[in-house]
Amino acid sequence: MARNVPGEPYTRISAEEGDEMMKAGDAIVIDVRRDDEYAGGHVKGALWVPVDDVIPRFDDLPTEGKLLFICEVGARSGLAAEYAAAMGADTDRLYNIEDGTGTWIQKGLPYSTGEDK
Repeated sequence: MARNVPGEPYTRISAEEGDEMMKAGDAIVIDVRRDDEYAGGHVKGALWVPVDDVIPRFDDLPTEGKLLFICEVGARSGLAAEYAAAMGADTDRLYNIEDGTGTWIQKGLPYSTGEDK
């Protein structure tokens, strides 16, 4: 269930909630892991922006819709959401898929490997 933690500029969601938001068409997943992690398996259709590139590539992030950040266990994705908030993104648009990519794949949600989107 989506939840907010005091002091965090984003909403925490589960993999299933992220999948539902993607299906609704008003959200994009942003994978903030390293390139080798991304190639090993990522959310189908995810935008790949490593956490250290979120600030310099902030203008590459969509300006409309919800931004669903994901990593492996929810730590780097939370940091990436904080970076986006610091750069001026509306915090109502920022989400952290806190159970991560491994859980997403394990639950059979849509994913790709390699360079495939």
